[in-house]
Amino acid sequence: MRSGGPMRIITPMATGCSAVCLAILLVLLVWPYQSGQSQLVDDSFVLPDSSTVPDDSLDDELPDSLTVRDSLKIGTGPWAARPTVNWAFGVAETLHYDIGWQSIVAAHGVMYVNEPIDTNGRLCYPIYSTVRSTSFFSTFFRVEDSALTCMDVRELFPVRFEKYLREGKYRADRSATFDPVAGLAYTPGDTIVVPPYVQDALSLLYYVRALELKPGTDLQVENYDGTNVYTLTVRVLRKERIEVKAGVFSTIVVEPLLQAAGLFKHEGRLTVWLTDDRLHLPVLMKSKVIVGSIVAELTDYNLGQIRRFR
Repeated sequence: MRSGGPMRIITPMATGCSAVCLAILLVLLVWPYQSGQSQLVDDSFVLPDSSTVPDDSLDDELPDSLTVRDSLKIGTGPWAARPTVNWAFGVAETLHYDIGWQSIVAAHGVMYVNEPIDTNGRLCYPIYSTVRSTSFFSTFFRVEDSALTCMDVRELFPVRFEKYLREGKYRADRSATFDPVAGLAYTPGDTIVVPPYVQDALSLLYYVRALELKPGTDLQVENYDGTNVYTLTVRVLRKERIEVKAGVFSTIVVEPLLQAAGLFKHEGRLTVWLTDDRLHLPVLMKSKVIVGSIVAELTDYNLGQIRRFR
């Protein structure tokens, strides 16, 4: 596997690297989780339909230190419980990307799902995203960004979000803690009322991946970008077979309709190619800029282990 570098989330800067990082984040916005040695749809093999996966294969027990039903709160809140069947991602899923402009690689990105942990009384997947500029581009403009979301394993909403931006001389550390019972998001400088199951920039990708994606339909997802809460529309466009560095894949093409001007500063559209299977792995993302396109391309991956939580 290729050792990637930090991948990033939302940045207030309007630089090319910033746009790329956000784009990648949004690409993952609609991807699948991993399962043991499950396979993606490419020339060599086909993933079984979710209905054909035996329940026993997804019933792995957690370590004794993390008992799901006894010691941690799952599915408690002011809203109706939203148990979401996650056939898309799981522990140890790792996605590596080359990020660049046209055919020039400027950075490497990595996304990783870690073992579930107790976060504010909820069992959560810690999901990491990093972006790191290549050694050549670092001599001009160094980027070392990272982000973390702690995502409830059963209802797939964030409990904690952190991002650390290091772009040239620019530095920014930001965080938010979500209280699903009170319907609030707490940041170091503010308390914000949020709607049920609001997503952050990173958890959004993983939540969308777990949904059914049918061409010709739109998905509406509540999102908190660190400042504002808004409804993000994800348009499911078509099916397409493409080749990237990681292989040849049958994909579903989606287009997040970005509504916040400060979220992604460019003119044009962001298009994401997700595998056409229950994993919805983001294999390619393109964002039109004034000249050409910023591209995030999957170069390597490791599928994780899906676990079922009642």
